[in-house]
Formats: sequence, structure tokens, C-alpha cells
Amino acid sequence: MQTLPKERRYETLSYLPPLSDQQIVRQIEYILDQGYIPAIEFSETSEPTQHYWTMWKLPLFNATSPKEVMAEVDACRSDYRDNYIRVVGFDNIKQCQVLSFIIYKPGEGGRSRGYY
Repeated sequence: MQTLPKERRYETLSYLPPLSDQQIVRQIEYILDQGYIPAIEFSETSEPTQHYWTMWKLPLFNATSPKEVMAEVDACRSDYRDNYIRVVGFDNIKQCQVLSFIIYKPGEGGRSRGYY
């Protein structure tokens, strides 16, 4: 049995290798296919004690394609390069966030490291 090297882990999917842009698009497609409402959030820190992230604009209620969501991710990333950025999915029936995953970490090179 091998233990993982000691390094910082971040939320859902953090134990996997960095997601490629195409894999991020597929995750967003899943959010839309399930009828969840995508939203983009950012924060200067990803500390577990930091429960509240700042929402980028409003949730994307009318988003019908991953391309629309990715365009907002690009806009958020260009304005907040030194922040963590994540995509979340809200379930409008349960009235809660049902999934989230970090897609950009500051200082790791953005797309060149597989984060969009």
C-alpha cells in the first residue's frame, strides 16, 4: 500500500490529475444535463475554514451550453488572476449547491497545467 504524498488537496476531484479543458467542458455539460444551474465563484484562499466564496456575477440561469459558462470563466480569470476559481452547480428543486470543483489555482499557469 502506498500513501499519497503530502500536499494540499482542494475539494471535489482534487485527488485526480489536473483536468484538461475538454474534461472541464464535460463536467459543465453534466451540470447542464442534470438541470442544475451553473455559477462561478472565486476566492483569494481555499482554506477549509473559508466557507464563503464571492460569486462572479449572478448564477447562469439561462446557460444552455458549456461555451457560455466557459466564456464567463475566462472573464472571471482575467479579472481575478490571483484567486482560486471554481464552478458550482445549484439544484433549484432542493435549493442547494450539489457539486463544485476548482478549475483554476493561482500560480500554477492556468491552461498549461490543465486548469481552465
